[in-house]
Amino acid sequence: MTSLLSFSFPRFISIALFTGLSAVGFAQASTAVPSRVPVESLDVRRTQYLQRAEEMSQWRMSLYADDKLDKMDMSAMSMMLSRGLNIEACNARVLELMKEPGTGPFWMFPTTMVAYTGRDRLSTEAKAAIRDAWRTTRQLRGDTENHWVMYHTALYLMAQLYPDEPASSWANGLSSTENLAEGEGWLLDWMNLTTTIGQGEYNPTHYIGEYAIPMLMLATWAEDPAMKQRAHMMLDWIFAELATVTLDGMPRGPNSRTDDTSVVERWNALATYFSWQLFGNVPSGEGYAGWGWGNYFAVLAPYYEVPEVIYRIATDRKHDYVQHDRARSRRIWRYSDEHMRPIYKTQYLRKNYAVGSHQGGISDPIQSHVWDVTWAVNDPRGVHNTMFSMHPHSSGKVMQMFFCTFPEPMPGGVTYEGKPSYDSANKLLGCSPYEQVMQDHDTVIALYDIDPAEKFPQVNGFFSKDLQDVTEHKSGWIFARGGGTYLAYRPLAAYHWEPHIRYPNGRDPTVTEETGGRILVSPHVKNGTILQAASADEFASFAAFQRAIVALPLSFELSGSPTVKFTSLRGHELSFRYGSAPVVDGQAINYDDWKLFEGPHLNSDLGSGILTITHGRLGRVLDFNSLSITDMVVPQTR
Repeated sequence: MTSLLSFSFPRFISIALFTGLSAVGFAQASTAVPSRVPVESLDVRRTQYLQRAEEMSQWRMSLYADDKLDKMDMSAMSMMLSRGLNIEACNARVLELMKEPGTGPFWMFPTTMVAYTGRDRLSTEAKAAIRDAWRTTRQLRGDTENHWVMYHTALYLMAQLYPDEPASSWANGLSSTENLAEGEGWLLDWMNLTTTIGQGEYNPTHYIGEYAIPMLMLATWAEDPAMKQRAHMMLDWIFAELATVTLDGMPRGPNSRTDDTSVVERWNALATYFSWQLFGNVPSGEGYAGWGWGNYFAVLAPYYEVPEVIYRIATDRKHDYVQHDRARSRRIWRYSDEHMRPIYKTQYLRKNYAVGSHQGGISDPIQSHVWDVTWAVNDPRGVHNTMFSMHPHSSGKVMQMFFCTFPEPMPGGVTYEGKPSYDSANKLLGCSPYEQVMQDHDTVIALYDIDPAEKFPQVNGFFSKDLQDVTEHKSGWIFARGGGTYLAYRPLAAYHWEPHIRYPNGRDPTVTEETGGRILVSPHVKNGTILQAASADEFASFAAFQRAIVALPLSFELSGSPTVKFTSLRGHELSFRYGSAPVVDGQAINYDDWKLFEGPHLNSDLGSGILTITHGRLGRVLDFNSLSITDMVVPQTR
């Protein structure tokens, strides 16, 4: 495609956007529930993709009408600069913003976006103001994987934009050549880790944008053909995994990081924006709620095209499938002999629901989500279509394991930094060192052996406001229906009910409101949960499902190490003892044998740097050793 070193929309894209979309009301979100039938015509699919990008861009720009141009954010400026609109207002706004530059990745990459989209359109004074901000203002690198990707991408691209300049012209005291090398070195190391032992922030409901946007920036603007190719391949890698772990476009567990809203309202996440943009199989919300960073991807969306095989994985599902993946925990700095723990993910996807988990324990100290059953609904907006249990763990020591910062403000401080529930007994977000999980198809067993000295010695189970026919059976099972999915939840210790609350002000834990959902609270340190899901169409009635579940062999013991023996609805004999490997039909699960990806659609050997993506006869191989992309069609057998 046309190089964007001198940025403007290529003519063929401009024609598609501004003639083919002339009837679209640009400032209004198209909020209809989309058809989930795959679009067969490549031309139609591409046009719809570009429509969605332009729809978001026009909506964003519309927020800054003529009398509000002096309040433009950098995403709107990037959109306007790419179209040659309101250039003088953009110049004035840049000069104003650069009077007090920000610091850190969330300032750096938007500023880089403006610098490149305005490279040939901003005034000399505006460009000089951006350049001087990078000379005078120290930039903090941040403390998470997504921060580092954004930081080093921006550093790399700005050093490329201003080559051969001395160390005195950069706030970090490195020359342009040194900054380019630092950015490149870190990015190559991250790409190597991700493609050999897995991503640290795996399946994030929001932070996928902080990876996809920098990779699209590099794929668009990097002058080095190797970096450009690597970034393009990383986009395919990220979106291939997104396609395999979403249900009708919705993210579901397990998640390295999520938040108090999207852990229950699965649709309400930035990951859903990418399903909407790439696959068109999920509706947008009023004002693109929860999709803020999607603005920046929309700027460059015309310069990426999702491969056919990935599109098909996301939208054309005819069979149930099991997928096993490996990832890694957040980096551990203290109190552990492990630098990064391996994470073993199990995914089971069906038409009506999906079940996902990892083995439990600590992966990210604040925002991880270990397991859930999420069911399909026609319109997921505002719906809490998920069920799970967890231990509400809060620990300053565990936070110190993962953060290189002063311990005194933790953990209470993070509750005013976008993680309001962290230090609350009623939380539904986070992992625990006292939780261990096994999954076989659509059966999950979660066991808990909680230190009695823990701040919150209990297990919380989430029961949505949108469940129907909730029945507390005399057998101890709790039955419910979510959409076309039947659910059987078995708490292993006594419990009571509390109202589920949400945090409408995500930075103030004192502001709460009830949702109508409930939390099953089991205040016992020796504990466990069994959850069995099934499609409603497998049974003659809800009562028949209940009879089938009650008839399944089940025994458990909570004294000592909690232990469960259960024969699942699928006929598998499951045995799980806290502290020991799970056993399925007499065979212990050996996680050491797991590949990086293994399933019908994604396959990659651990350490290989090669991902094979397949759907039916379609295939694509991403080989980071040779920096090659190979498309293939499997020969048809007779």
